[in-house]
Amino acid sequence: MPQSRFAAILSGLILSGFMTLVVSGVSTWRVLGLAEWVFGLWMSAWLASWIVAFPVILLAAPVTRRLVGRLVSRP
Repeated sequence: MPQSRFAAILSGLILSGFMTLVVSGVSTWRVLGLAEWVFGLWMSAWLASWIVAFPVILLAAPVTRRLVGRLVSRP
């Protein structure tokens, strides 16, 4: 098992992978429909978007946590 210090990176990797898979799939389907060759184009779009999304999530996560901390009241 990875050490807990890698939890944020692993979480970002999984979250960015799942979200880009779904979003690129919906976008590809909306543009091209359900063609026979759409799967290959979807995987290509997914990989390109994942390469961008993973570092963006790693940079945005700390800022987002701070913003949420300010917006949510503490008990």
